[in-house]
Amino acid sequence: MKRIGVLILAGVCALLAGCSLLEETNDTLTYVNQANDYISQASSFAEEAPALIEEAATDPQAGEELQNTLQSIKEEAASFNKLEAPGVVSDLHDQLVEQNNRLTAGINEWQNRIEDGTLNVSELENSEIFQSIQQITSIYNQIEELTGES
Repeated sequence: MKRIGVLILAGVCALLAGCSLLEETNDTLTYVNQANDYISQASSFAEEAPALIEEAATDPQAGEELQNTLQSIKEEAASFNKLEAPGVVSDLHDQLVEQNNRLTAGINEWQNRIEDGTLNVSELENSEIFQSIQQITSIYNQIEELTGES
């Protein structure tokens, strides 16, 4: 009778361990999907920004659209920073948070320069924003490699 009890207990423990592993896998997949969505938005912005800035230099409505886009990216970065990363990617998430903070600082600078009328398209490639987006994309690629997601 004790053997049956021990076997049942062992089976329950194995089942619970399996559930925990499944939950962590699901959490990781959810995180990777959220990271993918965020990074896709940031990458799209990086591609569209030069044209938006050129247009904003002569069109006040385009300047307002650029300000709104920058604000949206800042809000997305802040939301992403609040995500709880699964253990397997927590170090990489911390690196993403650091880059998001740099991105936000760069966006704040751009927003001030847009208001002052001193934002120049030729400065884009070396800006904090683009460097941060490149680093964010690189870190995300590491997350994909680590989790086997693509």
